[in-house]
Amino acid sequence: MPLTDAKARNAKPRNKPLKLFDTEGLFLMVSPGGGKWWRFKYRFGGKEKLISLGTYPEVSLAKPGHGGMRRGNWLPMESIRARLARHLRREKSRVRARSRWWQGMAC
Repeated sequence: MPLTDAKARNAKPRNKPLKLFDTEGLFLMVSPGGGKWWRFKYRFGGKEKLISLGTYPEVSLAKPGHGGMRRGNWLPMESIRARLARHLRREKSRVRARSRWWQGMAC
């Protein structure tokens, strides 16, 4: 069941970080200090990765007149894809650099 704006707004901090899941890897993390961050979880190279998309309520699910994050108006899906692509490019370059270093050591 998708996360609603009311659930996100009424989420209270607990002793441990609380994850309120939406759909397709998107979730709201509520820290013990009361901060609320949007996170997107995905897998790359068989490993779980996490990217931060902003804080709540600055980035909300449903902002009046905007349609909310899910509709792509408040935080466009293209923006998420662009951030993810940038992150994956960095990961690939790190892997290449490590492999070049390792090949140099093996010679």
